[in-house]
Amino acid sequence: MKAWHFTEQSCYPVWDKIPGELRVTQPNSYCEPELAGKLLNMYLDQYCLADEMGLNIMLNEHHVASTCMIPSVQLQIGILARQTKKARLLALGAPITNRPDPARVAEEYAMIDAISGGRLEMGMVKGAGWELFASNQNPVRIMDRFWEAHDLIVKAMTTHDGPFSWEGEYYQYRNINIWPRPIQLPHPPIWMTSHSPNSARGVAEKGYVTASFLQGLPVADTFAAYRERYRQVHGHEPAADRLGYAAMIAVSKDKSQATRKAQIMRSYLASLKRTAEPFRVPPGYGSLNDFAKNLMGPAKGRVSEATPRRLPDGRSAQDNPTDEELAQIGLLFSGTPDEVFNQIKAFHRRVGGFGHLIVMCQAGKLENDDTCENIKVFAEEVYPRLGELNKLYEMA
Repeated sequence: MKAWHFTEQSCYPVWDKIPGELRVTQPNSYCEPELAGKLLNMYLDQYCLADEMGLNIMLNEHHVASTCMIPSVQLQIGILARQTKKARLLALGAPITNRPDPARVAEEYAMIDAISGGRLEMGMVKGAGWELFASNQNPVRIMDRFWEAHDLIVKAMTTHDGPFSWEGEYYQYRNINIWPRPIQLPHPPIWMTSHSPNSARGVAEKGYVTASFLQGLPVADTFAAYRERYRQVHGHEPAADRLGYAAMIAVSKDKSQATRKAQIMRSYLASLKRTAEPFRVPPGYGSLNDFAKNLMGPAKGRVSEATPRRLPDGRSAQDNPTDEELAQIGLLFSGTPDEVFNQIKAFHRRVGGFGHLIVMCQAGKLENDDTCENIKVFAEEVYPRLGELNKLYEMA
């Protein structure tokens, strides 16, 4: 199993000063530029530490949000391509439905792969619903635009016999001829996110890696749909490395310190609901089936962009669950190294297995020293044992 350090790189010190929403509508007058710069450099240092400790690195991108200060995943991962030495660099990813120029996405990814010596993992995502209000894109037929952008990017990376033109429904180019081209052939590995069975099936058809973020127990249905469609299209079971899951981690050799850190990291869960309802799932953003379910309201055990993460008894993950309950549903693994490993193992078994664990060693208002301890203890005491889980997956 591969592990990836991840943080959303938020401007958390100003959250308590902002009334109401943390995304889309909050004035940027609340942003203190010097503080933001200090935080961004701190996050880069944490990623470099993860590289030194043998972890891989994952970054994302969001817009108009104090919860994620990265407006270009390629820009920051380009920095880490130079600063790091060993880690695979996962950009998950470029929201290609929002970007007006997918050919440039291909150029930037190819350049990063060259700078890093072929360590890039290339993510393509549709982005969060609320970001469409910043990109001025119509959510209707968003996935048609997504797949055309995807096809263009792949063709740009794999065409080596001179320029080609592109006359699509959404994009038109007279001349595409990217320089440099990527080191990895035919192109860097492609990842896409999936947070429902419907989206997972589309990724499975391509055979790409799919990852789900803090989805909780419903990820079992997402992974099952991926496996079923993968078998139908490719004729065999997908390897464990086709599936990834992201969760928060609070780990320490001192149980009391892990408990304290877990309490702080709950502030990330509280931040998830601070988005105005009209921006969360604009009509056309999801499938008709998912939209109908959202109109019916939150159901027991179900999660979507529009509803909070839920416990098996139907309570929201924001209704003061215990640490054990958060671990059970795969949102926050916390405790000593042995406890965290056993929690990951139990969740891994419960959802049918996966080959990538994306660990949010920093989330919410967790400060730098605590984050660095999370990275070090996880890398030294937990990560070496995760290979056992792949054996369980192969035996299933």
